[in-house]
Amino acid sequence: MRQTKTSRIAYRLAAGSFFIAAALMAADAYAEPALKLGGSYTADVTGTVSGGLAKRGRVLDDFQISADLDLDKAFGWKGATAHVLLLNNSGAVPNDDAGTLQGVDNIEVSRQRARLFEAWVEQGFGDKGSIRAGLYDLNSEFYSNDSAGLLIAPAFGIGSELAATGPNGPSIFPSTALAVRARWTPNEHVYAQAAVLNANAGVLGDPGGVHTSFDNGVLVIGEAGWQGRGKVAVGTWRYSDKQDDIRSLTPAGDPVHATARGAYVLLERQLTGEGDDVVRKTTAFARLGVSDGDTTAFKGGWQAGVLVEHVFESRPDSAFSVGVNQAYLSGKFRDNAFDAGQRLQRSESAVEVTYSDKIGPVTIQPDLQYVKDPGADGGVGHALVAILRVGVEF
Repeated sequence: MRQTKTSRIAYRLAAGSFFIAAALMAADAYAEPALKLGGSYTADVTGTVSGGLAKRGRVLDDFQISADLDLDKAFGWKGATAHVLLLNNSGAVPNDDAGTLQGVDNIEVSRQRARLFEAWVEQGFGDKGSIRAGLYDLNSEFYSNDSAGLLIAPAFGIGSELAATGPNGPSIFPSTALAVRARWTPNEHVYAQAAVLNANAGVLGDPGGVHTSFDNGVLVIGEAGWQGRGKVAVGTWRYSDKQDDIRSLTPAGDPVHATARGAYVLLERQLTGEGDDVVRKTTAFARLGVSDGDTTAFKGGWQAGVLVEHVFESRPDSAFSVGVNQAYLSGKFRDNAFDAGQRLQRSESAVEVTYSDKIGPVTIQPDLQYVKDPGADGGVGHALVAILRVGVEF
């Protein structure tokens, strides 16, 4: 019953957006419309073909509808824009077969349902700064390498040492939180940004909906960097309220309270190609993240890889990417597992190779991932996962 009600809300919001768009475009058919609509549909066929916990095929999908409104054109609110993004995810959970700690598919969710993923308003201040407020995806601007975007494994989206924090995860896919983000760009190469987010993520479509109480405090994150032909950035994050230590206890037997915090470094460099209209534009990326290791299973990790765009001269949309990642477990998490009779490895590692191209409006992307010690369990050995992604944007 909850899912049916949520789906109706999402579909009504989408339908309302389309009606608003039609009205605005009819008012001035020749001007740039104030409201721009977009959408995408992605379907993955995923299977663990060797190793792992089970060998079988899984199907899952992701449907998105977005609306961006220029508030200056619509209402005369100078320098302001609004953004709404609706999600609907359904299908299976392929990581149940692979058995990894970090996951193998970035559209996999634990609750299959419709959600209001983002809904924010941004106020710009010339070309040097902006403030954004509302339901906000932290990973859309923080802890992100653009050149890692083709890879499907979740570890290439955001470091697991941050993704695994918070009462129910930070403000990232598939559930965001109320937030305020400020960004300053003194010139085209230098930027600094910071955000304060509700530590308890939740949106319309999640049980309980949007959390407005801030009972669990806030997550504060900051990032600064330089970007041009490459990117160099550093970031740090911290939760305001202390959280339960995953192992240490007080004399009374209660968990010790510890501060969840961490930092990361982002590196990116364009190796070949000038501009956008080139053959074989190659970009390399690398990043490293660490955390306290007291409140989460991960104490750190790293990811690195290469993206090659316009691989073939006759195929302008062709792209190839290879990436390597490794997540390190905290000593306390491994000690807890040992007490339960399980001897875990210090890390889980993976290699991913993928290729993407378009046939008409449809994007086809075969993907192969090899995970060493999935779940950090040396007894499992490995998992070889094959994915075929099919997508269309409209």
